[in-house]
Amino acid sequence: MRKALVIVSALLLVAFAVQFVLAAVGGFTRPAGEDAYALHSVNGMAVIPILTVLTALFAALAKAPGKIIGLAILPIGLVVLQPLIAMLAEASTDASGVSTPLGLTIGGLHALNGIIAVHVVVGVHRAARQLAVPVPAVPVPAGAARLVTREGEPA
Repeated sequence: MRKALVIVSALLLVAFAVQFVLAAVGGFTRPAGEDAYALHSVNGMAVIPILTVLTALFAALAKAPGKIIGLAILPIGLVVLQPLIAMLAEASTDASGVSTPLGLTIGGLHALNGIIAVHVVVGVHRAARQLAVPVPAVPVPAGAARLVTREGEPA
């Protein structure tokens, strides 16, 4: 299960990288229409959530520490927040539909939230890789005695 966690968290990281590329594709599409961000939306609202749930599931099945399971779940909340931020940015236009400084600032929070999610996933992937590496047992030489000292005595 730990190797599966490494693989799924790597796929999630790749999906987030692709998400930034798809945002750039939407931003540079000319003429800019409603479909410019279609792939960005599909990846962000289908692929990334599915991989995030799988990452959290594999973290739990791999018996990862609670902190890692919590970090694996965190991107779900951040991903849910993304369309809300985007809708708020779109709603912050003036009467003629032109962007306002407030709307652009809120739109910047959409990107910042995505960056935070990537950093969380990087942390989960690093932790998953560390979990997947078996810890070698340290052999204790025969006849080695454990040194016992009392409090206040020199060792």
